[in-house]
Amino acid sequence: MQKRRWRVVVVLRKVLTCAICAITMMALLSVHVQVFPSSRVPDLPEPYKLPTTTTQPHVNKYSRLSSVQEQSWSREQTPPHLSKPPLPSHKVNWDSKLWKPPPSRDYWPCIERSSNYTFSGESKGYLLVHTNGGLNQMRAGICDMVAVARIINATLVIPELDKRSFWQDTSIFSDVFNEDHFINALANDVKVIKKLPKEMASAPKIVKHFRSWSGMGYYQGEIASLWDEYQVIRAAKSDSRLANNNLPPDIQKLRCRACYEALRFSSRIEEIGKILVDRMRSYGPYIALHLRYEKDMLAFSGCTHGLSSAEADELKKIREETAYWKVKEIDSREQRSKGYCPLTPKEVAMFLIALGYPSNTPIYIAAGEIYGGDSRMADLLSRYPILMSKEKLASVEELEPFANHASQMAALDYIVSIESDVFVPSYSGNMARAVEGHRRFFGHRKTISPDRKQLVPLFDKIERGKLKEGENLSRKIIEIHKRRQGSPRRRKGPISGTKGMDRFRSEEAFYVNPLPDCLCQRQSPNLNTSLVIK
Repeated sequence: MQKRRWRVVVVLRKVLTCAICAITMMALLSVHVQVFPSSRVPDLPEPYKLPTTTTQPHVNKYSRLSSVQEQSWSREQTPPHLSKPPLPSHKVNWDSKLWKPPPSRDYWPCIERSSNYTFSGESKGYLLVHTNGGLNQMRAGICDMVAVARIINATLVIPELDKRSFWQDTSIFSDVFNEDHFINALANDVKVIKKLPKEMASAPKIVKHFRSWSGMGYYQGEIASLWDEYQVIRAAKSDSRLANNNLPPDIQKLRCRACYEALRFSSRIEEIGKILVDRMRSYGPYIALHLRYEKDMLAFSGCTHGLSSAEADELKKIREETAYWKVKEIDSREQRSKGYCPLTPKEVAMFLIALGYPSNTPIYIAAGEIYGGDSRMADLLSRYPILMSKEKLASVEELEPFANHASQMAALDYIVSIESDVFVPSYSGNMARAVEGHRRFFGHRKTISPDRKQLVPLFDKIERGKLKEGENLSRKIIEIHKRRQGSPRRRKGPISGTKGMDRFRSEEAFYVNPLPDCLCQRQSPNLNTSLVIK
């Protein structure tokens, strides 16, 4: 009897032990699921669901992360994680100092015309403009040509967009910008028409390469004198044809009115752009990261740090075979040490972590096709899993009208970047500068500009094992960037000792920082308080 009782007790103990273990395991799994959510991004609310179609589901059109496809991390269409909002516990803290913009010191846009400003009257001829470069290079050029048309008293014909650049974009002005608004918004400044009148087809014309960074004297003298012989002047290029500084206040303000009020994107681009912003907003405050790591950019700059020898050879071959790129031999190490190379995706991840941005920070990638695709993005994606792009946020049908049009796709990135809570460019290219200036104009929104020259030695130490990521690195990087967050400051002049064209090249570009010309402190009587973002 005692043996039987002992056996029963042993069996009961084993049953109880197994039951306790099972309950404990279930509790641990439950806590794990709640505390450590999947790296898949939470879903968007019902209003942001993508349209359904009767065709084959998008998820079958594109594979998930694949090393075969460059940037396939961004190509997942109608993602399964876009159907309900993220849990409140996963939201980023709005009150964190990480998201607060720098003090504006009461600087606001002031671009009203002065009391002496009057309409220029009857024009002396027509100004045709052939813009050049990518979207933001063309934007700046268009706004400068508005000012030039005013200076030489010309009727401006809607500019022709560059179709011959690297991107081979066939877009016309009205595909990218709101043509009617552009004409009407400038009605009191410059007469703008859509096409050259038919009767001007046989009129005397001249194609002119305007001198770079020229002031009033050049345009009022050499260019305006062309009206004596010609009725139509065609500007062969538009980039950097007007000086950054030492122009009359009314001309500088006109440039800002053209850039920030008149030059809106087309309604179709604005509509999708706002949808993308709303979908990013559903995750909470977000960073827009302009990640310049495209093949053409790396080939042009000669930046090969972190690339394989095969990749470096490929980039060198591209540079050698591109006739209009004059510099062929480039020392990659020297470029990088001087801060002339973009941060790699891995370096961007280390940078953001050092600044204190947590791993659940939503990041919008504003970029073209990343060189190296998934393998290059792996470190950034592993640290910041809520990594989004227009291809992830929108369906194939939504983006189809913009496909194969680099300028229109760049315009969508521009809108999401302007509206972001924090903007971080990995390289100071045309878009980075344009977005920075636009964000300064609309209230000095937080823009963190990495000091690449000071960051390179730190990243190299980490690579050699002489420095570890953590508190020490974080303290150093935060200290370096205390004054690089978009707070108000006057536009930088030329570097001391530079002469000739190098002097103008060393100046901070007008559209990077419109202070003091277009920003005044609140007590200024000439204050424009309209902050509508277009």
